[in-house]
Amino acid sequence: NPGIAPDLAEDTLTLVHSPDKREPGKHQWALYNGNLGIHEWANFSPIKRSRELLELLAWCHRNNVIDTTTRVALHPGTSDLSEFELFNLLGALQQSIELPLPEVSDDELLKPSAPSEILLLINVGVDPLRHHRDLNILMTTERTDSLSYAGVRENLVLTLDQITLNTWNETLVSRYDGPHALLDCMSELLGSLPTSGKQPQIRVRCFCHNRASAIAQRVEELISTAQLLLARQLNHRYLIQVQQQYHVLEIKPGQVGHVVVNSLPGLFKYLGEELPRYSPLHLDPQALDGHDLALILPLGQPECIQVFYRINEPDADLYVLDEHNSLWHQRVPYHDEQSLLTPLQRFFHSLVYRRGASLPLDDPSEPVSLEALYYQILPSGPGHARRVEHRLAPTATDRSFYDVQAIIEETSPGQLNATLYCDNSEFSELEYGDQLYAAVARQILGKRLEPQRYRCYITDLDLSGLMDGKHGQSILFLRHKAELETLLNEAMEQA
Repeated sequence: NPGIAPDLAEDTLTLVHSPDKREPGKHQWALYNGNLGIHEWANFSPIKRSRELLELLAWCHRNNVIDTTTRVALHPGTSDLSEFELFNLLGALQQSIELPLPEVSDDELLKPSAPSEILLLINVGVDPLRHHRDLNILMTTERTDSLSYAGVRENLVLTLDQITLNTWNETLVSRYDGPHALLDCMSELLGSLPTSGKQPQIRVRCFCHNRASAIAQRVEELISTAQLLLARQLNHRYLIQVQQQYHVLEIKPGQVGHVVVNSLPGLFKYLGEELPRYSPLHLDPQALDGHDLALILPLGQPECIQVFYRINEPDADLYVLDEHNSLWHQRVPYHDEQSLLTPLQRFFHSLVYRRGASLPLDDPSEPVSLEALYYQILPSGPGHARRVEHRLAPTATDRSFYDVQAIIEETSPGQLNATLYCDNSEFSELEYGDQLYAAVARQILGKRLEPQRYRCYITDLDLSGLMDGKHGQSILFLRHKAELETLLNEAMEQA
């Protein structure tokens, strides 16, 4: 009320958290004049009430109802708010939104508003380890990550209140809670940032009962990293683990998406999707602890194919990051490195050859020759992966490999047919129907001299009938290759 009252600040106020009589099951915060006892405030009308505490405190601060001299009597009700936390919340508001605010120029009002100051307050009135406190349990743990705390991997970031001061001097308050609160907040915050020009100052604060400074530091690091990735404008994906869930921020200027993946198999499926162009993936250092992917994903490079393998006899895991950074994974029986890698090397040679042949019909900006790089994940065996070592490409061998080529075509919408070639013989679904793979298996086994039935691999694949004139991403070829090999090897087992 400029010009009406020089100072609206109250000497003493009472802040109450209580059930909302108008909405059973809900609670509200209310602010009363004076210092009222627990049995007194119900007989008075509040100055203001609000569903969320920060909405009420921000209003008080902007309207000078509370200043540094105001004493506030607190009745926290069922919340975990303490006088210490309340004092610090008010201090954070006063630091972030310094009053009086400078006047906004007419030129600024003619432009779209943009955030100038952002204050994030975590776990307001919430103790993330309240159940441990109630049971008088003192937790000691080596797993101190605030998103996956202790042996039960608890998420300690439960709620976020975002207070934004924009260039029109408007104060906006948003609250995030629920299982995806942190990533929902981050995606909306990043999406609201200006694509150019001055960036807002972002402050992160936490004053809750347990591990407040560690929680604030963790969230501050995540947001700072996401801001750096956004500024690079390289189509980044940012992978973060919260408890046993995986979250991916798909970061594009002005458009930040949030994908939730509930399991490790689901993560493999997501990472194996085709991408329109190369998309770097930034892995949060705390995510995928001890898993092979924690070593593989940070090594992704554009314009090449990267093959990673880990031996865990009697099997081996093969991972491929293709030219767009899509991930392919396959577990296969292991005999030796030569038989593990050579079929894949031959497959990539044929893939590069076909890519070169399709060049006149395709985008000349796409790389034609894709170098294949090989890495071994160590140590071998079932334990945690510790390191990755570069390996030379497989060398030529005297061992004869049986070439199996395949062509996949779409015979009708959604209906794919395969034709296989081996030993100069053609085997098509039109001729053999559901006995196609059994017929090919008999042909292969009839030519083998060795008594043991080792695995068969597709060494050349033609998908030109599905590509509509394009050469297609390598992940698509690998996916079809794996499906064909599964059917073929199952048929060989049964032959």
